[in-house]
Amino acid sequence: MTPKLSIIIPTLNEEKIIGQTIERLQAGLSISHELIVSDDISDDKSVEVAKKYADKVVVMSGQSKVNAGEVRNRGAKVASGEFLVFIDCGCFVIEPETFFKQALENFSNKKIIGLSGNVEVQPEIRTVLDRVISAIINTGYRLLNNVFHYGSAWGKFIMVRKESFEAIHGFREDIAAGEDINFFYRLSKIGKTHFDNRLIIFHPNRRAHQIGWIRLLFIWTRNTLYLIFFGKSYSKEWKPIR
Repeated sequence: MTPKLSIIIPTLNEEKIIGQTIERLQAGLSISHELIVSDDISDDKSVEVAKKYADKVVVMSGQSKVNAGEVRNRGAKVASGEFLVFIDCGCFVIEPETFFKQALENFSNKKIIGLSGNVEVQPEIRTVLDRVISAIINTGYRLLNNVFHYGSAWGKFIMVRKESFEAIHGFREDIAAGEDINFFYRLSKIGKTHFDNRLIIFHPNRRAHQIGWIRLLFIWTRNTLYLIFFGKSYSKEWKPIR
């Protein structure tokens, strides 16, 4: 039976949380699905742990780590679902069955090819600043997609028709940052991208909590502007924070 959903999780040294991430995403999920972990040459036991939980584990070959776009694309290559769901390790949703049913409802509109939703910091570690900035960014993405028809999304959760993913050849592999925003923008050029305000994805916010929101927003803004005006990211490397 062909799965409805292919849930793809990119990993890099995530042995501590990959098992929990998979368990949370599959808890009570009856919708036909497969779970794929695409690993970027982890130095720890991420692959070993992932094989205990995932349906498929893709291991990158080579001596050096690659960009997130290539890791996601490698996972998509082995996917057989009608819809591809990209979720970062450490992210989770409340009641996966309800979440994915609501997500799939959007695609009853054949014009919609890409979907995103609210991304919020995990409640137990969320600060007031986390709440404010997340609300501003989520509102911005909702307006860009639903009002201005300009595709843009957090990479922490992206859902797309597989045929549409293949039509634009997936994520760009030549940019170190902003590949998620670029991907959704290119999707909006061949179909409709949508932001569903009912969908909430929680994440650990490791980068902002380590380097600070002001610095992170500056880095994001600079990379976005470089993508818009020069077609590439300013950052040459996107270092993981664990």
